[in-house]
Amino acid sequence: MKTLYFDCYAGASGDMILGALVGAGVDPQALIEQLQMLVVGGWQIEFEKVDRSGISSTYAKVETAHEHAHRHLGDILKIIYESHLNDRVKDRAARIFSRLGEAEAYVHNLPVEKIHFHEVGALDAIIDVCGAAICFDLLGIENFICSPLRVGHGMARMAHGTFPIPPPAVAELLKGRPIYAGDIEGEFVTPTGAAIITTVCDRFEALPSMKIHATGYGAGTRNPKGFPNALRVLIGETADSTVALDEPLLMIETNIDDMSPQLFGHVMDRALQMGALDCYLTQTQMKKNRPGILLSILCETEDREKFLEMLFSETTTIGARSYEVKRRALARESVRVETAFGPIDVKVAYSNGSVKAMPEFEQCRVAATKSGVALREVQEAASTAYRNKTAGAGKP
Repeated sequence: MKTLYFDCYAGASGDMILGALVGAGVDPQALIEQLQMLVVGGWQIEFEKVDRSGISSTYAKVETAHEHAHRHLGDILKIIYESHLNDRVKDRAARIFSRLGEAEAYVHNLPVEKIHFHEVGALDAIIDVCGAAICFDLLGIENFICSPLRVGHGMARMAHGTFPIPPPAVAELLKGRPIYAGDIEGEFVTPTGAAIITTVCDRFEALPSMKIHATGYGAGTRNPKGFPNALRVLIGETADSTVALDEPLLMIETNIDDMSPQLFGHVMDRALQMGALDCYLTQTQMKKNRPGILLSILCETEDREKFLEMLFSETTTIGARSYEVKRRALARESVRVETAFGPIDVKVAYSNGSVKAMPEFEQCRVAATKSGVALREVQEAASTAYRNKTAGAGKP
């Protein structure tokens, strides 16, 4: 399986990703010709070789005309879907921007349709996101993996003021992913870079076993002494990622019989917001024949302490147990389809040649409420659109 590995020892940004992909073999002219299919003007891009602490790297220089108006997510999706790009590129670029919009909406506590993009909505971000989606398609990448991300530390000036690093939107986008500060002050991961990587990557880990065919270095703007400020990508062959593998996880449990039922929903929300992989309640019978609740949290093994601290803070429990479990999860991806009720993401899982596809429930619910139709009708429309789309692409 053709795999792309993001080696983010110096973080990641949109232009670093573009530079690295060109350095790994994408024809710059082919990329530019496809970017012109966006039918939006006021931009140009050049690729030049620069030195980053002795490493020859590709710097993607995107120049755009100054724009006074801020774009909303709907404006950006319209540009993407009305372009002449192929459906694979459109869907991936739309998912990246949608993820970016959802992160901004969460940070500002606003509906996603009311978010107007500042730095990330500018024309250069559209070029970065669509350019990355084009490059992935040109390279024929089937699988994406990322290293832990260096995010930097200190303060960064943004449209709304000065914020700690990582900035709020980046922190939201990287929730549940492994990050570290590093010893150099400054911002190393931009919202655009975080959105691209977290949209395409399901795995965040050290370099896996792979046969490398190509490497590329995408230069960052800064050039600190003695530190190669560049994103490295490695492209090669790995084992088929649709084969489900066991992964070690941690189960944390506690029995509670003296807490108001109102608080359990809050605790579950907290656990999921903190990155729990699952959280559920089980009715149980406790000592002295008292009815109780077994609260279970499934999480990464390194997250044990933060979840124990949350349980002792938010619940009445005075003890919790934890033990290692193994989870076998099917490989999956999200595919966006167009329906009469608007775009819907379909979650697709693969198992021994078979495919399981399920429209995202919450998106279907919102679309059904907005359109005044039955929820089942939206779900069926999304499932039909997915079958038609994959049949046209020759996929199972």
